[in-house]
Amino acid sequence: KGLSENIRVRSLIGRFLEHSRIFYFHRDGKEDVYLASADWMDRNFFRRIETCFPILDKKLKKRVLDEGLKINLQDNMQAWEMDLNGFWHRKRSARGKPVSAQAALLALLASTPPQEQ
Repeated sequence: KGLSENIRVRSLIGRFLEHSRIFYFHRDGKEDVYLASADWMDRNFFRRIETCFPILDKKLKKRVLDEGLKINLQDNMQAWEMDLNGFWHRKRSARGKPVSAQAALLALLASTPPQEQ
């Protein structure tokens, strides 16, 4: 109590097995964004080499937030959230337009020209 009331754990179960692991922290007007390879389970921490690293570049941080985090938080078709007791609950919106983060990201990437090297 007092440490984790603002923490949300969200999972999307969809077409793609691999998924982003984005950690977003906001405090006193400062945003910290990290990406990680780890699926944070005991079996993975002790059998693999995992990494977690900060996104420092402002342009890249914006892209990670826009394409990685925000669309995943808007998903109301494939999203699950963990409650305070560690139980998962499906997050579906009874009203509004259905949003699939994976479908939206596919559409975005299909319409984005390759970046120059």
